[in-house]
Amino acid sequence: MNTVQLFVTCLVDSFYPKTGTAVVDILRRLGTDVEFAPDQTCCGQAIFNAGLRDEARPSVEHTIRVFEKTTGDIVIPSGSCAHMIKHGYIELFAEDPVWLARAQSLASRVYEFTEFIVDKIGVTDLGAHWEGTLTYHPSCHTLRAMNIDRQPRALLENVKGANIVELPEAESCCGFGGIFSMEHPELSAEWLKRKISNLDQTQSNTLVVTESGCLLHIAGGLHRQKKQQKVIHIAELLNHR
Repeated sequence: MNTVQLFVTCLVDSFYPKTGTAVVDILRRLGTDVEFAPDQTCCGQAIFNAGLRDEARPSVEHTIRVFEKTTGDIVIPSGSCAHMIKHGYIELFAEDPVWLARAQSLASRVYEFTEFIVDKIGVTDLGAHWEGTLTYHPSCHTLRAMNIDRQPRALLENVKGANIVELPEAESCCGFGGIFSMEHPELSAEWLKRKISNLDQTQSNTLVVTESGCLLHIAGGLHRQKKQQKVIHIAELLNHR
């Protein structure tokens, strides 16, 4: 049995533990042993993206140390956190050859969740079932930074009972963008309104995302507008049978 490490992310750990449970359930059904390093913390992405490179180093170095003690691929239910560990760490240590080598070694083990299922295991049909119409929002880091789009769409196409409709302006940002939503709240709010308006056009009751940040942001907007649509992480949807 192959062993993988789950890097659960801050938002999943704090707000959406069911997403983490769904990832574990799916991987185990596929014959993979899942381990969880209890010392893992934040990957340092938020601090890094704010330009505070020196301040990000303690979190980054800690993450590297934690996973150096483990074996197997590292599966992350977030394109943004996966990108940070796979590419951000290498950028951070570009002038530090000792830590750069350690970051590169770690990066070679990192996969976003849908990428791992489709490209590494070679599965596109998880036996999921969902009655109703679904639409998919391709989160910015998953789509643009990790170049992952085919994989989540292939998995969604095999959900039994679901009618998949295209989201208008699907590739437009929802407005979260991590620290962006805090630095530019007015612009973030306008992008969120546009995303919700596009969701309304699909007449879908369920929006599927690969990022908990997008989930938190869009679900919050729907709640404030007193709308009935739900937002769900793709791992939870694919674990629905």
